[in-house]
Amino acid sequence: MTGYSERVVVVGNGMAGARVAAELHARGDDLKVTVLGAEPHPAYNRIMLSTLLTGKIGEADVELAEVVGRGVDLRTGVTVSAIDRATGQVRTTDGDRIRYDHLVLATGSQAVVPALPGLDPGRLPARVVPFRTLDDCRRILALAATARRALVLGGGLLGLEAARGLALRGLDVGVVHRVPYLMDRQLDPTAGAILAGTLADLGVTTHLAVEPTAVHADAAGVRLDLADGRSLDADLLVLACGVRPDTALATAAGLAVDRGVLVDDRLRTSDPRISAIGDCAEHDGTLTGLVAPAWAQARVVAQVVTGQDPLARFRPRPSVTRLKASGIDLAAMGDPTSGPGEELTFADPARGTYARLRIHDERLAAAILLGDNPAVGTVIQLFDRGHPVPSDRRALLLGRAIGGAVTASAPSPALMPDAAVVCQCNSVSKGALVRCWRDGARTVDAVVAGTRAGTGCGGCRDAVAGIVDWLSKTDPVEVGR
Repeated sequence: MTGYSERVVVVGNGMAGARVAAELHARGDDLKVTVLGAEPHPAYNRIMLSTLLTGKIGEADVELAEVVGRGVDLRTGVTVSAIDRATGQVRTTDGDRIRYDHLVLATGSQAVVPALPGLDPGRLPARVVPFRTLDDCRRILALAATARRALVLGGGLLGLEAARGLALRGLDVGVVHRVPYLMDRQLDPTAGAILAGTLADLGVTTHLAVEPTAVHADAAGVRLDLADGRSLDADLLVLACGVRPDTALATAAGLAVDRGVLVDDRLRTSDPRISAIGDCAEHDGTLTGLVAPAWAQARVVAQVVTGQDPLARFRPRPSVTRLKASGIDLAAMGDPTSGPGEELTFADPARGTYARLRIHDERLAAAILLGDNPAVGTVIQLFDRGHPVPSDRRALLLGRAIGGAVTASAPSPALMPDAAVVCQCNSVSKGALVRCWRDGARTVDAVVAGTRAGTGCGGCRDAVAGIVDWLSKTDPVEVGR
């Protein structure tokens, strides 16, 4: 195969690194793949840590079931200290030198620790924990077991998921956010205000448009001082202040780095023998930070490195943000606050419902859907596939039945076209789920294992279960055959 690399080293065993190893393993029978993961655990689904925090799942449920078989040498608890591009080797902190024909950087990102008096990024107080890794989650759970009050610094997606998880464990939770409204990167002020009201009903207090000025922590608890003169006391402070691409290895090796490691359409860095994917990579001026593009990048790298498709290119698709918090249904896509086109809005704060759509050239350019809206699946499909919107705009805005437009949220999967994408993270269609069923998968877990649907953010799991249930009742294939 043209361009075939015999020895591939993957630095990072997170969601991107584990996926690229599995993609390489599936394509290269004689390929020798070495995966070096700094964390001591098997690869796990970082997105599901917020669900682990609620207690609804256990640690075994967040492990990734990626293929690690013949030809894949997985080494956990191994930190790479340097890349020697001249000799084609990586060096580890335990003194090993590992040769590569091609190197894949999947070093991810690190939690941002704000520059506040009382916070040393190298040695955080025992009761102050970032929310990024499995070990972070373990520490938060250990502290929460004896805590009554918790504070979360950061009102973005991850901070709200952490806050809701702790509230479900019975803690009195407060969220401190510098911006006047929550999830300011995805929402507008009205949606943010309605979301704050929903959270208040669920036991989460929000403190908005206020700067933290200092942290005081000792064995007894944590105090967060605010610029308006108030001080908030808690037993636990969770930091959810964003992430920063981990580019230290790439920078030290002399690779081109801006905010992330710069890559082209084939995910190659400034050194063609080195690729970068996932959170650490910057493609066309954009950082991903989401699982779906990282997994798409992993597939492209595997196609190029193995020679299966040397011309493969990464083409980012529109992303959809879903808030995974019990009692809250939120989907946001695009930027509804700016750009050309017609705009439609509907707000019912008393019921925690809000919808805002921006339509341009008969296509959905952006949307916010908060609260119970039966059209959310249709809206996501239209945004993702770029299909024309129906003439009855109110159907999308208010969730009324839409003639001819059906999705995973339709009353019956029978109405869904086979091309409808059920799992956005892995691009799994309804047709793929049906084929997997007819090939012998007879349970939700079997269909998930056969298609990877539901193994990303987990937001489509109910839809997958609904389709499996529908198939079990209507498909002529005999169960148990």
